[in-house]
Amino acid sequence: MPLRPQEAAGVGQSPPADAPGQAGERVFVGLGANLGDASATLADAVAALAALPGTQLVRGSSLYRSAPVDAFGPDFVNSVVELRTSLSPAELLAALQALEQAHGRQRPYRHAPRTLDLDLLLFGQRECITDALTLPHPRLHERAFVLQPLLEIAPEARHPRLGALAPCAAAAAAQAVVRLP
Repeated sequence: MPLRPQEAAGVGQSPPADAPGQAGERVFVGLGANLGDASATLADAVAALAALPGTQLVRGSSLYRSAPVDAFGPDFVNSVVELRTSLSPAELLAALQALEQAHGRQRPYRHAPRTLDLDLLLFGQRECITDALTLPHPRLHERAFVLQPLLEIAPEARHPRLGALAPCAAAAAAQAVVRLP
C-alpha cells in the first residue's frame, strides 16, 4: 500500500521548523495529480523529494481532493510538503521539473490533466520573478487546494508581501476541497 505524504514525512513527529540541526532554507512544495493512481504518485514524489541532495523532508500534509481550477478533467489529489534545502531556487525548480518528467508529465496545453504537478510555493521569504520561476507562487494565496494543506502543516505560514496566509483561506473557502481519510 503506498505511503501517504504525511506518513512518509512522519507528520506529528517532525521537529519544529526552526529546530537546531536543520540546515538550509524553509521551502514549501505543492503536489498534485489527476491522472493514474494519483495518491501513489504523490507518495512516490514525496519520497523522491526527500532524496534530493542537500534536502530534508520536514513534514507533509494530508491528501486533499479538489476539482480542477480553470481546467477540465478528473479531480486532483493534492498535498503540500515542507522541506529544508541548501539547493538554490533554480536548482530546486529543475529537480521538481525532472521529477514531473520522470512521472510522465506532458504539457500539451495550459492546465492539461497531469500525472504529477510540483509547484514551488514558498522559498523562505524570497521573492523573484524570472521567465522560469516566480516566488512566491503567484496564485498560492487564491487556491484552497494549496492553502488548506499548507496551513495544515504550517498554520503560521507567511507570504512575503501579503503576510499571514491563514486569512486568505477564508477568501478561498468557496472552492470545494475535501481532506481524504
